[in-house]
Amino acid sequence: MSGPTKETHLFQAEIRQLLDLVVHSLYTDKEIFLRELISNASDAMEKLRHLEATEKAVHDPGLPMEIHLTTDEAARTLTIADHGMGMTREELVKNLGTIAHSGTKVFLEAIKAGKGSPGTMIGQFGVGFYSAFMVTDEVQVYSRSWRADGEDLRWTSDGVSGYEIEEAPGQSRGVRVVLHLKEDQAEYAREARVKGLIETYSNFVGFPIFLNGTRINEVEALWLKNKSEITEEQYQAFYKFAGKAFDEPAYRLHFSADAPLAINALVFAPSENPERLGFGKVAGGVALYCRKVLIEASPVGLLPEWLRFMKGVVDSADLPLNISRETMQDSALVRKLNNVISKRVIKMFEKEAAADPAKYRGFYRKFDRFFKEGVATDYANREALAKLLRFESSLAEAGSLCGFADYVSRAKEGQQEIYYLVGPNRESLDSSPYVEAFKARGIEVVYFTDMVDEYVVESLGEFDGKKLVSIRHAGVAMEDQAVPGETLDEEQTAALCQFLKAELGDRVLSVASGKRLVASPVIALVPADGMSPQMRQMMRAMDESFKDEVKVELEINPRHPLVRKLAAAHATQPDLAKLVARQLFDNALIAAGLLEDARETVNRMNTLMEKALG
Repeated sequence: MSGPTKETHLFQAEIRQLLDLVVHSLYTDKEIFLRELISNASDAMEKLRHLEATEKAVHDPGLPMEIHLTTDEAARTLTIADHGMGMTREELVKNLGTIAHSGTKVFLEAIKAGKGSPGTMIGQFGVGFYSAFMVTDEVQVYSRSWRADGEDLRWTSDGVSGYEIEEAPGQSRGVRVVLHLKEDQAEYAREARVKGLIETYSNFVGFPIFLNGTRINEVEALWLKNKSEITEEQYQAFYKFAGKAFDEPAYRLHFSADAPLAINALVFAPSENPERLGFGKVAGGVALYCRKVLIEASPVGLLPEWLRFMKGVVDSADLPLNISRETMQDSALVRKLNNVISKRVIKMFEKEAAADPAKYRGFYRKFDRFFKEGVATDYANREALAKLLRFESSLAEAGSLCGFADYVSRAKEGQQEIYYLVGPNRESLDSSPYVEAFKARGIEVVYFTDMVDEYVVESLGEFDGKKLVSIRHAGVAMEDQAVPGETLDEEQTAALCQFLKAELGDRVLSVASGKRLVASPVIALVPADGMSPQMRQMMRAMDESFKDEVKVELEINPRHPLVRKLAAAHATQPDLAKLVARQLFDNALIAAGLLEDARETVNRMNTLMEKALG
């Protein structure tokens, strides 16, 4: 195009308003300017790549599709160059100096209307170039259009009042942006600083990025490739790079979806749990990208909190390029991403658990707390997560784990409950008086041995329509079962229950004969609305002043020799019977984990032994 060698232009009022906004309040992190400029360079080459398919005459057709950055600490400059579309004189004016093409007007109108903060919206309107003025005293844009009649041009501005366009012979096709950095922004002329920013924000841009002649982005954006094109070694290398990991991944999920959102995801489950190793609570390890450009390394709300152990990348082209952390928390798009990805991850674990149960059991032992946290906090996925829980049970060998689906498949015909017991370990649960009647009837009992398990199962409530019932609680219905041997009759049993209630007073809510016991003389049952020992322990751990008076329902075994002898002794040896009654009750509390002060129990036991020895 013919025209003056050098032109001076004033910025339109809207551009001056935008520049003032950019420089003073647009980004909380000024470093984001490099991401914007690299993204612009990538877009320009992507457009040229499509253009070459339809246009025969493209200037300098053999130039490599690469982005080159050069730092000069002495001159305090940073240069970003590409071999993309380039710009004509008119395009420099339109794109960099007016509102006709850049989207600036729409952007400013949206800000005035209060539809969002500037930092959350800039990527939606293509005005990211202006972020360069946050760190510069002057910006020079050297440009040569792809068109055959294009000029070699230089656009220069201090970002205040206007700009100049002049001829600059010797340009290659594309754009070269030279940033003359402010004195207090000189860090962006240091190679190490720029290298870190490229690796953080632009590592997966689809074109090679060179910094002072060395390629930086050598790890490919595997999440956008077909699975059949990726080797196991590439997956392993990507996991270690993206997750900053040193272990091997236990599982991976690589998928694409078009609805309800465009999603490409590659996420991994690690083989080691740093929280279990004592490193404290980990931050989320799945980064959010938009068209291969990093949006947030640890995005809030992208995945539910219980999935914070996962590592990898989620890329959605439907997100605005610059969405802030604050906006993400309220973003319907991010909630949709959360919903889709969490369901896919749960399905992946379910599939892997079925394909290789032994491997999953080993993984679960390390990561069980995350799944339990999910059941307790993620209502939308609670049912699906319950299928992933594993535990020991009365019908499984010690040390082996099974799931609720296994329990349901083994349940008695017509059984509408899943019975469980919480305690410190397998051994104490297996010998507990609570399981005697269930073992005698061949009914399976789930054993939970983690302090948080009780809270988890109470949050869950049921599985597959079957209610979860603690056998420690009163009110569990049992079928009658004929038991051989001598037993108290109804009158003797009633008299003994009356004696025990009178002796124990308000420490017991009731005393009755029941069907729970086989080998033990008595059992203490917690009321349906009462706290278990584990829950009481948790409450005390959270509040040292916590106190809750223990009151239980006492159930006796009228067939047990000690109970039958006590029934006879309470009339003939009342003092001894009272001692035995109190000792039996304390024994029941000990077995239930509810005796908090054993001093009186020990003294009474000494007295009983003294009497036994005459």
